[in-house]
Amino acid sequence: MRKLHAGGREFVWKGELHHVSGGRDCHRCVRLRVWGAGKNSRVLQADLLSTAVLPWGCASDGSYPTPGDVRKVVDHALTRGWDPDAAGGVFFLGEEEHAAGFELTGFLLTERLRDESAPDPTARVLAVFERTRSCEGGGS
Repeated sequence: MRKLHAGGREFVWKGELHHVSGGRDCHRCVRLRVWGAGKNSRVLQADLLSTAVLPWGCASDGSYPTPGDVRKVVDHALTRGWDPDAAGGVFFLGEEEHAAGFELTGFLLTERLRDESAPDPTARVLAVFERTRSCEGGGS
């Protein structure tokens, strides 16, 4: 468990490594869980899909959120209604409900860990790759 200080309070967080399958590849996914008022408080959960495009897929992906990334996730969740002082339960930052307003370099929100029928992560990762490449002048 790691500690993060934000907004005058202490948060405790951890990231668990997972892999999710897509139509054409496997992708690294980090299940981020954050507590703001002890182990019995409402946990914030965000499944972060790495947007790295690597020749060996998830086997060579070392993506992991930094404390600054976690701070951005916490700030986003707080503005979306997460009450870290509430007792029990999970506040899930899901792709369907929260992805449109969520920006975190190197990661997207995904629901694929919880639901295998969620949108294909490969298509989403490649879309980010193409968008980034064309913004950098590498596209046609």
